[in-house]
Amino acid sequence: MTTEVRRDNPAPAPMSRRQKRKAAFRSKYNRREAIAGYLFIAPWIVGFLVFTLGAMVYSLVISFSNYNLATNTATPVGFSNYEQLFEDPKVGLSLTNTLVYALMAVPLECAFALFLAMLLARVGRGAGFFRTVYYLPKMTPTVATASVFLLILNGNSGAINKGLEVIGIQGPQWLVDPAWVKPSIVLMTLWTVSGTMVIFLAALKNVPRDLYEVAALDGAGPVRQFFSITIPMISSALFFNVIVLTIAALQVFDQAYLLFWRDQSNASPESSLFYAVYLFQQAFRQFNFGFAAAMAWLLFMIIMVITFIQMKFGNRFVYYEGGDH
Repeated sequence: MTTEVRRDNPAPAPMSRRQKRKAAFRSKYNRREAIAGYLFIAPWIVGFLVFTLGAMVYSLVISFSNYNLATNTATPVGFSNYEQLFEDPKVGLSLTNTLVYALMAVPLECAFALFLAMLLARVGRGAGFFRTVYYLPKMTPTVATASVFLLILNGNSGAINKGLEVIGIQGPQWLVDPAWVKPSIVLMTLWTVSGTMVIFLAALKNVPRDLYEVAALDGAGPVRQFFSITIPMISSALFFNVIVLTIAALQVFDQAYLLFWRDQSNASPESSLFYAVYLFQQAFRQFNFGFAAAMAWLLFMIIMVITFIQMKFGNRFVYYEGGDH
């Protein structure tokens, strides 16, 4: 009786000399490519390890200590800095101001940037010129922008209130009235939405025009087309911008500091005390670096939680072309 031996995985045929030389050359070439790639990104890797990851680890260490900048020494204090976060009323106040600002600024920034992008998407001749002009505010230094808005938002002689007077409306004291402090900062923030606008403009350019033509033939008007075609098709860009703008809003510093806290001779309203501003005061005015580091890590954890929630629930409403989400 003959027993047949079956091989499911036959041994590969031996390589010829030519094939071996080609494989060795390919391996050497790939190794050279990898080394060249790592050399090109080495400056970024070093910068990230030293100035980002290294700084984060160091701040975590000093958040458990009482750090003295003059002597560069840190005295361990355990969790006392984190306990102080719940005892200091200004931490809760500044965090509340920051969250309220984020709830106001993020939707308005997205809506205004999308509005500008839709206007630019309809421009035919001279589109490049208008895109450049709309993007210029993003290039303006924040200090210069704040100086302009200090004049524009002046409650007595500002351009906005003067314009409201023309139509018979008494303008508010933007920089004094606590109810209008955050809206004034939001107005300054809207001045620099051109970066978000560019992302929306690129997304709008990728929406197939055939969809609008078919919808028009079915009797869908501009409003129906916007909510049934435009928003779903650019939902990935919208989702990305919401996450990025939320992270930026929770770290807002420049606008509030330049408008309200740069001049220490004047009393600033408590509604303008944002979390990053109070962190800056603790670190570079009170020199309480341990407590400031604890504040920074609390903000980091809050941002992580909010971003996780956005990713978990917001991703369900995002349309990804050519794949599942």
